[in-house]
Amino acid sequence: MNQTTPDTTRPIVSRRGFLKQSSLAMAGAAAAGQLPFLITTHAAPDDPIRIGLIGCGGRGTGAVLDALGAATKVVYPQAGYHTEDVAQGTTVLHKDIQVIALADVFKDRIDRCRQQLRLLDINIPSEMSFVGFDAYKQLLAVPEINYVILATPPHFRPAQLLAAVEAGKHVFLEKPAAVDGPGVRMVLKAGELAKQKGLGIAAGTQRRHMRGYHETIKRLHDGAIGEILSCRAYWNGGVIWVIERQPGWSDMEWQLRNWNYFTWLGGDHIVEQHVHNLDIINWVMKDHPIKAYGMGGRQARPNKNYGHIYDHFAVEFEYANGVRMISQCRQMNGCEGRVEEAVVGTKGVSNCATWIRPKEGSVWRFRDKEVNAYQQEHQNLIASIRAGQPLNEAKNLAESTLTGIMGRESAYSGQSVEWDQALNSKTRLGPEKYDMGELPFPEVPMPGVHKLV
Repeated sequence: MNQTTPDTTRPIVSRRGFLKQSSLAMAGAAAAGQLPFLITTHAAPDDPIRIGLIGCGGRGTGAVLDALGAATKVVYPQAGYHTEDVAQGTTVLHKDIQVIALADVFKDRIDRCRQQLRLLDINIPSEMSFVGFDAYKQLLAVPEINYVILATPPHFRPAQLLAAVEAGKHVFLEKPAAVDGPGVRMVLKAGELAKQKGLGIAAGTQRRHMRGYHETIKRLHDGAIGEILSCRAYWNGGVIWVIERQPGWSDMEWQLRNWNYFTWLGGDHIVEQHVHNLDIINWVMKDHPIKAYGMGGRQARPNKNYGHIYDHFAVEFEYANGVRMISQCRQMNGCEGRVEEAVVGTKGVSNCATWIRPKEGSVWRFRDKEVNAYQQEHQNLIASIRAGQPLNEAKNLAESTLTGIMGRESAYSGQSVEWDQALNSKTRLGPEKYDMGELPFPEVPMPGVHKLV
């Protein structure tokens, strides 16, 4: 059964009059260019976390529920994942964490998110629901907000992250951080600015918030398998959700709704999905690769509903100390699945997550209870904010994102790609301006023809 929360746990809906007179006025003025972004300070131990969600699709709705601490039931329909029901049994909300504003390009996504929140007795007023390409600016101008969740398509995240930090907000940033070199550079800039301003940035690379990975990788760093000799990373799975184009949709609207399948929006699945595994190996190595040599292609994408991205990649990444990581990722149905990481050292092997098998001695296994990592990443960020020592995962996420971009560009071009080449690339993916009009997308990248500039 769904259990509503008592009045003491409700967000600031009871302050509707105040919102109308102050927050809405401020947001409207900022949207009109009359005010700069308003600055907020980090949350004190007894100060509520007041969330603004930017990007209200399935990922964003799920993230805000995780931040609230709500137990949710997640389903995966063809059209994408979303929270269909508030979970069976007791729903627990943290009374000191509130949601006060939503922003999205599409009103229907905001409406669905508001409907999900109403199941938890959380009511977001229409005047705090902002629609359009500039909706994030209106949300960031709300002074009460001190915690922003960024769950828009990856193309938009760098500029929105930087704007949120400039506005004085703590940020939870979904992965990946960007889709191209200019975007990664902007994320690194935002991370440095956040340090200067004492703001927190946590990333949606939730493995970094799992106890098993932490305990295992700590032991690897302490020398449990000696010097690392080689690494492997896999995300080989099936086809994920796809949105078929509907009558009346412009090029832009369809691509935004079907964003996983367009490189300018999602970065291709080596960046959008495989980033989790690449991030783990970077964590183990305490470094990022310096070169990528890869290949890939599009063999099982049947038509243009699947955009122009590849369906498989195989990349050899080289680290500065000469260690290689063998990387595979695939989105094809009917194939053997494998989603994991592994490292080989001079004294043993490990899967990086739950076990270490030394050449001598007994196998170590993580046997403790694991956390809900999707909630834990928010809990860790909030705890760090309240302690006055905010997490800052911007650099880790930026480097893991660029690792994927480097591999993608090597496969697309058929050439080796080096770290500095990818980071300093001038190629900015996507249109110069955003409107719901025509936006032809390129053909599938052809090795030997495609070039990284």
